[in-house]
Order: sequence, then C-alpha cells, then structure tokens
Amino acid sequence: MRKWMDRALLGAGWCAVAVGAVGIVLYFGAWQRRELVLLASGASYLMIGAVVGVVLLLAARGWRSAVVAGVLAVAALWTLIPAFVPEGRAASGPGMTVMQSNLLFGEADPAAVVRAVRGNRVDVLTLNELTDLSTERLVRAGLLEELPYHYTESTPDGAVGTGIYSRYPLRDSKKYDGFTLNNLSVTMDHPEHGPIVVFAFHPVPPVFDFHSWSAEMRAILEILDAHSGPAVVGADFNATRDHAAFRDLLRGRFASAADQSGAGLLPTYPEDRRWGPVIGIDHILLADATAEDLYSLTVPGSDHRALVSRVRFH
Repeated sequence: MRKWMDRALLGAGWCAVAVGAVGIVLYFGAWQRRELVLLASGASYLMIGAVVGVVLLLAARGWRSAVVAGVLAVAALWTLIPAFVPEGRAASGPGMTVMQSNLLFGEADPAAVVRAVRGNRVDVLTLNELTDLSTERLVRAGLLEELPYHYTESTPDGAVGTGIYSRYPLRDSKKYDGFTLNNLSVTMDHPEHGPIVVFAFHPVPPVFDFHSWSAEMRAILEILDAHSGPAVVGADFNATRDHAAFRDLLRGRFASAADQSGAGLLPTYPEDRRWGPVIGIDHILLADATAEDLYSLTVPGSDHRALVSRVRFH
C-alpha cells in the first residue's frame, strides 16, 4: 500500500512541478503571441506548483526528484517573495494619498467613489472608462467638493474616457496621441512639494487587440522614460506583474506602489464575478516617492477594485 501511495505522490509531485515550470517560463518570457500573454497573467499562481511539487516529492521520499524540483521552487520563490516584502526606501517629504479606479463604462456607483475619496482623504484620483454621464453623476455626488481641480477626456459611452481629479491646482494638461483609449497627464502644484506630474494610463486590453496593447505599453514606457522629476501614475494597464511589458516600466525611475509597500499580488479584476478578483491589472507607480501602504476597495457597479495608496515624496 505504501509503495502505491509513494508512486501516486511522486506522479502528482512531478505534475505540480511541471505546472510550476510552465509558470516560470511564462513569467520570464517576453511573449509576442496573444495566447501566451494571456496565460502569463496568472504565472504567479502556476509557479506555486513548483513549491507544492517539492512537498509532494518529499512525502513520496523521492529525494533526487525533490532536489531537482527544489531548484525550480527556489526560482519561483525568488520571483514571488519580493512582492510581499516592502522595498521602498524611507521618505521624509510631504505626503499625499492617491486613488485609481476603473468605472466599467461609467456604470460604477458615483456616491461610492466620492465616499472612498472622502473617507480615505484622497488628494489625487485617476479614473478609467469615464463617460459624460458618469462625469455629471460624480459632480452631483459631490466629487468636486473634495477634489475641485480636474482634467477629463470623457466620451458619450464605452471605455475610452479618462480623468484626473486633484485637491490641488492643475496645469499643463496633455492627451497623448496614438492610443485607442484616452491617456492623459497633468502637472499638479502641490503646496509643499511643488510641481508633480500625474499620469492616467489605460492601454487597450490584449484580449481584444494584442498588437495594439503591446505597442501602447511600449509607448507608455517611452513617455515615462522621457519624464524627470516627481510623478504619480494611476492606471489600468491590463497587465499584471507577471507580464514583461509591465515590468519594463519599472526598470527606470518608476517603482510600483505594490512592490514598495509589500502589498503582494493584490488582485483587482474581475470584481464582478463570484470567483474574483484573481489578477492585479490596476496599478499605482511612483517616481521620487515611496508608497507607505497600498490597499484595494470595492466600488459597486465596477468590475475592478479600486486602489488607494498613501505616498511620501523624497
């Protein structure tokens, strides 16, 4: 009986290790095929298979197999653990609270958005899928009482619209050409820190148009690389930390608030499913600043969880 159990554990262990190996390959590959990019969205979950495999192989007393699997498990943990360990250096400059939210074609509850802004003392709000009607509903719900300065490029319907709302004055607004959806930036004059550039990005989802998503992620990288000085990015990148195209954004001056605060994978989508959310495609990025924390919250009517981060500038 023990012999058959060991064989079963050995087989299950190698199956788990194979799943983990697939996750590692998906994570490190700069894939140019739509199907592989979509699979890479959940590479972190697949990589856990390598760790599970080691446990099963040890239980089966497959010592040599466990050693081989252990190499893969170390590689998996090397990519996963940093997401849960704060890495941001301490900052002693002025603080600010940032919120990012996707409104699902403008259908998210405007009162809930305003309550979140008010309850978390948000200073900068970036919004995706902002429609003309949702803009009016947010105003009626009292958003401008909290964040009176704004730059919006809304549309009658659909996912194209984007907006930036601020507690402090805004200037030098810009809408970037060459994107399917509206991608914006504006300069905020912080009373203690001075000018801070705020970006609101929303590349087209790869599930609908992979080639456009890939090109738009490269365009966003060029925009960020060309920027100097303190900045905040609120975005639905339609990409997780498992995508090389997203990690490329972090190779320069910009850092992920999730990585800085050790917030983990922090899934935000899909929020409107009983089994969700499972992947984190909404992000806050920072330049010359450190995130002290990052957490998500539910906005009724949206298929994304919103993100809120308290940041402090260097």
